[in-house]
Amino acid sequence: MAAPMSAIDSAWQLLIANFTEFQLATVVTFLLHETVFFLSGLPSLLFERFGLFAKYKIQKKSNTSAYQNRCVLRLILYHVCVNLPVMIFSYPAFKFMGLRSSLPLPHWSVVVSQVLFYFVLEDFIFYWGHRALHTKWLYKHVHSVHHEYATPFGLTSEYAHPAEILFLGFATVVGPALTGPHLFTLWLWMVLRVLETVEAHSGYHFPWSPSNFLPLYGG
Repeated sequence: MAAPMSAIDSAWQLLIANFTEFQLATVVTFLLHETVFFLSGLPSLLFERFGLFAKYKIQKKSNTSAYQNRCVLRLILYHVCVNLPVMIFSYPAFKFMGLRSSLPLPHWSVVVSQVLFYFVLEDFIFYWGHRALHTKWLYKHVHSVHHEYATPFGLTSEYAHPAEILFLGFATVVGPALTGPHLFTLWLWMVLRVLETVEAHSGYHFPWSPSNFLPLYGG
């Protein structure tokens, strides 16, 4: 007699019964990213706009509402015109590298070990790539876009030149590409990475900020 399915297994079964793997790995992944990114970035935008938690704000200057709105609109444009097409066209490569979405879901030890590996590898690639972006030519023509918002809020974490967006995407997906993970693991990694970068760019340092408890957090 088969063991009863967990709530997570049941939810996953519902997903794979109603969507193709291609749809899950592209459109649903994109929608998950957008939901987590904008919802997690919204609080710091509102804190800045309405002057909330001012004593925890790292920089005393604030962006105007118009400047914040400009960031949001450009992010939507970049995500739809760059991120989504990359997800669609990279699916065959991920499939070739071993991406799967079927049951059973991977054991928690596999998920944890892979996500930890992704964090370490992404941090290494991002560190050296970020140093390269601060060389004279790349900073002037590419990375300066990211620094247009000298006073950051959470959503500015992904505000960048399209070329930098592609680089950041590479740093984020190279680990999963090497391990050929389950889509569940890929989604968990994406959510954690988005939450990390949004928090690091929030412009606020609270008593409960992760950097107070995790060594080397945020670089």
